Amino acid sequence: MKGIVGAVVSGLVIFGFIIGIFMCTERIPAGYVGVVYNMNGGIEEDVLTQGFKVVAPTKKITLYSIALEQSYMTKNDQGDSPDDESFEIPTKEGAALEVDVAFSYSYELTEVPQTFNRFRGQSGKEILKSFIKPKMQAWIKEITPTFSMISIVSTQRGEVNKTLTEQLKARFKPYGITIDNIALADVRPDAETDEAIRKKIKAQEDLETAKVNAEKDKVEANRDKEVAQINAEKAKIEAQGKADAMKIEAEGEATANKMISDSLSDKLIENKKVEKWNGDVPKVQGAGTTIVDVGNMGE
Repeated sequence: MKGIVGAVVSGLVIFGFIIGIFMCTERIPAGYVGVVYNMNGGIEEDVLTQGFKVVAPTKKITLYSIALEQSYMTKNDQGDSPDDESFEIPTKEGAALEVDVAFSYSYELTEVPQTFNRFRGQSGKEILKSFIKPKMQAWIKEITPTFSMISIVSTQRGEVNKTLTEQLKARFKPYGITIDNIALADVRPDAETDEAIRKKIKAQEDLETAKVNAEKDKVEANRDKEVAQINAEKAKIEAQGKADAMKIEAEGEATANKMISDSLSDKLIENKKVEKWNGDVPKVQGAGTTIVDVGNMGE
């Protein structure tokens, strides 16, 4: 009997120990670290990394994401923005634009103990709601008045997002918070502002089209001018070539004629006449006398 009771007691002790271990086990998700707060001694220096950790009942674990987390402030239910968290931003002209914002954030691993102290033990998710989102909204409103409404709505949205990311990254850094890739995901002007923007965009497009057409006409005019110059130069070259050819031909003929003229002598001419004589003797009728015209022989 005593043996049975002893076995039962031992089983209960082991079972209680297992339950105790289970209740004292904390899971640190991937991409998170846990700051350990000991009720007997305050914050422990070392943070807990991902995995299952056994923690004494006197200790509390607060989680912070060290991997980038996506967050939203939108009009409709999206991600961690179940309520309407959209807000209005001012522009250079003083117009108000309603915007949805998306951004990524994380906590600096080496800074999480200080973050725990700075925000009085709030978890990463609690800090997001109580500090990051309100500051994000306030600081964005300080920056957007440097941009025109048309830049924010269409023409320079990428530049606006880049500026917001750079400036807010610097502002959140002292708090141990890393901000990455802020984007105005959607911009909604009121009806009057939207119409004014459309007209301004149309005017800019017309102006750009006119500039393109003017540049095109200028290019075509320059091209026609170059073609005319090329054709004129070509005609000049061809005319010069013809003139040179005619000059060469004339000079050749003159040289040939001179050579022929220089080669003709009186004796040669007489010999040529004799060579051409066919034997007929031209006669000159006189008073009963026939005179042979030797000079005409061969002609």
